[in-house]
Amino acid sequence: MKKLAISMLLVGTLFVSCVNSKDSTMVNSEPFEENWNSLAKYQTPAWFQDAKLGIFIHWGPYSVPAYGSEWYPRLMYMDSVLWSPTGEMVENTGTGVNAHHVETYGNLGEFGYKDFIPMFKAEKFNATEWVDLFKKAGAKYIVPVAEHHDGFAMYKSHFTRWNAADMGPKRDVIGEISKATKDAGLYFGASSHYAFNWNYYTHKKGFDTANPEYADLYAREHEHYAPADQEFLDMWWNRTQDIIDNYQPDILWFDFVLDHDEFVPYHAKLAAYYYNKGIDWNKDVVLQTKNFKHETFPEGTNVLDIERGKSADIRKFPWQTDTSIGTNSWCYTTNWISKDANTLIDDLIDIVSKNGNMLLNVGPKADGTIPQDQADILLEMGSWLSKNGEAIYGTRPWTIFGEGPTEVKTGHHTEGKNKNLTAADFRFTQKDGKIYVIAMDIAENGEYLVESFATGSTVCKEKIKSVKMLGLDEACEWQVDEAGLKIKTTVDANAKYACAFVVELN
Repeated sequence: MKKLAISMLLVGTLFVSCVNSKDSTMVNSEPFEENWNSLAKYQTPAWFQDAKLGIFIHWGPYSVPAYGSEWYPRLMYMDSVLWSPTGEMVENTGTGVNAHHVETYGNLGEFGYKDFIPMFKAEKFNATEWVDLFKKAGAKYIVPVAEHHDGFAMYKSHFTRWNAADMGPKRDVIGEISKATKDAGLYFGASSHYAFNWNYYTHKKGFDTANPEYADLYAREHEHYAPADQEFLDMWWNRTQDIIDNYQPDILWFDFVLDHDEFVPYHAKLAAYYYNKGIDWNKDVVLQTKNFKHETFPEGTNVLDIERGKSADIRKFPWQTDTSIGTNSWCYTTNWISKDANTLIDDLIDIVSKNGNMLLNVGPKADGTIPQDQADILLEMGSWLSKNGEAIYGTRPWTIFGEGPTEVKTGHHTEGKNKNLTAADFRFTQKDGKIYVIAMDIAENGEYLVESFATGSTVCKEKIKSVKMLGLDEACEWQVDEAGLKIKTTVDANAKYACAFVVELN
């Protein structure tokens, strides 16, 4: 009996040891301190650099009115021009939304944003079906909005009654998406936009936002645009920890306002807390932030996110673009305008060639269904990636990102200024000793000229051994001279979007 007890103790000790052992592939295995010298050791994990495409999901009570955009909760309370404390005009864009709201639902004292929550039933929501669609689209990670500026938590919160598990759907939406995502072998993320809640709503006599009973949704009344006070900052931190601790996200994404001065003292604290949790969970995690005001996280200590825009060149550290299938909204609206698949595929290629990932947003309807036009675009992207994904997934930037005559606008909110890329525009990636040359459109005559591979080029000094078009069994005709690499292929009448060639060197 004594020997059996000793044996069981040894087995138990071995089991605990195995559970607590660190994954040998982890690049962040040593604990971080709350300072930038320590956090400078952080490395973006290979799984994120390999993934390239993620899905963003904007879904909440703002999907019920389905009018204007996900900023409906803010704009519905703007019945006049909004002025700053110093007397400057700040916003005058809300009056149309306000007029629509009053005409459709009544005055803001009787029907406020809180009254959309019982209407947000999500009766057709099926997380497994969503994830199946996203996986077919070629996405490797999924990032639902855990809480937007509106202050409504889409998860089972321990710090606010205004949450999806207790109101509206009465389901832990984030929990269900998390499980479905992980069951599908994808990476799960969560986003927080809550920092702006402090100044999101207009508090005015006669509005329900001015009623102290609802201050835990609309924030306490204060001078508009005043910095968040300590009570709000404490709530923000508690809710952030709640998401981290209870859902163990692989990715944690933050919207703007986190770069405002009152949040700066939390930056190193947040990064250290989250990265150390990742170590406890035995996995490398990714923190993503955008910096509209200034770059408050030192470069390389997290992943920079650029909203609806791109980088001008290859960035030293991995980065990400977040954008939406919708040109005019992130959440579903009745006047939603979708981009075409060609634009999104070109954006993905351009971003990947510069060491970035794309986080592409969908906007489900309030009932939990994903509109067919959005689903169709996702499936078109998935079809293209099934043929050309070798040139995207797991790749790294080449010596230069590309060449061609078409200029790409860069920086936050610049995507609408871009022109379509052409068959004379190319982007480059590399993997396993191979270079991938991606023509950004199909040449009508099947002929392509890549100048960077010209004889005597300072970009590519090695000789080419072979050139093959992905998705075709037969070899391409090709030659290299002083003008460049000339490729001739059979024209496929059904081909559309960009096409990729794999170039092997001697």
